[in-house]
Amino acid sequence: MDFNLTEDQQAFRDAARAFAEKSMAPHAAQWDAEHIFPVEVMKQAGEMGFMGMYTPEALGGMGLSRMDTSVIVEELAMACPSTAAFITIHNMATWMVASFADEDLKQQVVPQLASGEWLASYCLTEPGAGSDAASLRTRAVRDGDSYVINGSKVFISGAGATDILVLMARTGEGDSGAKGISTFVIPADAEGVSYGKNEEKMGWHSQPTRMVTLQDVRIPVTNRVGQEGEGFAIAMKGLDGGRLNIATCSLGGAQSALLRARNYLHERQQFGKPLAAFQALQFKLADMATNLVAARQMVRLGAFKLDSKDPEATLYCAMAKRFATDACFEVVNDALQLHGGYGYIREYPLERYVRDLRVHQILEGTNEIMRLIIARRLLDDGVAEAIQ
Repeated sequence: MDFNLTEDQQAFRDAARAFAEKSMAPHAAQWDAEHIFPVEVMKQAGEMGFMGMYTPEALGGMGLSRMDTSVIVEELAMACPSTAAFITIHNMATWMVASFADEDLKQQVVPQLASGEWLASYCLTEPGAGSDAASLRTRAVRDGDSYVINGSKVFISGAGATDILVLMARTGEGDSGAKGISTFVIPADAEGVSYGKNEEKMGWHSQPTRMVTLQDVRIPVTNRVGQEGEGFAIAMKGLDGGRLNIATCSLGGAQSALLRARNYLHERQQFGKPLAAFQALQFKLADMATNLVAARQMVRLGAFKLDSKDPEATLYCAMAKRFATDACFEVVNDALQLHGGYGYIREYPLERYVRDLRVHQILEGTNEIMRLIIARRLLDDGVAEAIQ
């Protein structure tokens, strides 16, 4: 069991760090303050391969493992957790099409997505179907060689500024549950697609979040991803990786906050000595670092299980997402506290990290839903023994 990064992973880390420090970090505060969606920077990220990290090379991606991807994403998130999070959502949607669409559809859209020339939104959540995603009501009705889609989606990242919607809709009867859902690729500017206002959010200001409304949107049958009724399973497979991605974004924000807190304890003096000399603050820093390392190891274990197609990969991804997003939020919150009043003003990025990382405990399945997934699986015979 080797916990060290390979030479390739170190090279990926260094390339991502250089890109993040040059192209993201200097602008992150402005993107947040002015609600700027940095499309051009994401195209530059596409040139680096970061918009198709685990998309197959044959379709223009890098073909990386989930472990490799986590190493890259953590570096991007150190600069701007919000922008890094959108990049991971785009990667998830791109991978879903690359993995489950037919060959013609793959060739039509995946190379442009993997290059960053096109951006994708993942459209699952609805006004009445958040945690209970299998109850979604957006409907796709077959009409000859087309589907006609009606319904609405909410809290959609990038909506109104992306090119492709990877959308889940019901093709079965109203009571068909998860088995009646299919996945579709919809041009974002298709006739009948409209967008609501950009939601005023606590954080994640560098990416727009809007409602998407579909009224008699007609798309060819060939734009369906996979077979009818497979859409919910496809969406959940995407979310296994998506949960690791969001957990990794939390790692990046927490790592940056830890480093800033360490530096501040050396720089700031009170009562005639640096803050670093006070044992209570030393203990706080020690706990922050310990929790961050524990979270990182859980995320990388989840990535390993997903890469190796472990039968319990979903369980490990849920545990990693639950633990890492909770632990890392505590790290950034503690870093803000260590900065005192300075942590609360926008001259320092700590308050932005706190705002950005808070939503990671909610999206890609709330942490309460993660607990449900974990507990239900553990109650099955032999699972608790299998993960020992």
